[in-house]
Amino acid sequence: MKTQIEAIKGVIFDLDGTLVSSELNFSLIKAQVGCPAEQDLLDYIEQLPSPYMREEAMNIVHQHELLDAQSAKLLPGVLEAVKALQAKNIPMAIVTRNFDKAATLKLQHNPLPIEMVLTRTEAPAKPDPSALLMIARQWSMPVDNVIYVGDYLYDIQAAHNANMRACLYAPDVTPGYAEQADFVIYAFDELVSLIDNYAEKVRVC
Repeated sequence: MKTQIEAIKGVIFDLDGTLVSSELNFSLIKAQVGCPAEQDLLDYIEQLPSPYMREEAMNIVHQHELLDAQSAKLLPGVLEAVKALQAKNIPMAIVTRNFDKAATLKLQHNPLPIEMVLTRTEAPAKPDPSALLMIARQWSMPVDNVIYVGDYLYDIQAAHNANMRACLYAPDVTPGYAEQADFVIYAFDELVSLIDNYAEKVRVC
């Protein structure tokens, strides 16, 4: 866990369950592709023995993701927080395990002033840190100044794998792995306050 007090100058968000709602039923998807409940779905598909099997399994996942994209809605406080960060000239990006078409649909239906979006189509899926590091390089920003905000363990792991600070968004139930995050927020206005507070700490120091 990172303890430095560098200012937070860039924010990367997860998409599903963080910026927009998601009704993806992973238990059902895993059952349909034959993935054991305890195994990561994308890892399981990648390890299937033939290209045909991998393609068929991924087609099932794509169908679920595209259906989910039709009903996704912005979560409470997201638009206000993003606009507040935009007003502070904080660069923002999105890194999601969705595939590109589903992510595009979700953001078309729920527009946000965030142009940079990386999906598993463009970079290895979280908890691999590649997408986060690509964005930091694009911004020419040290990883110490970037925070990744997400709602799941993979988001925390991806942030720490990239040597970034991890902020867990837990609006309903605080999971056991929350203690692994550097910060936990329960509403999006807390994110804006967090970034303001770190700017103040840096100025004071």
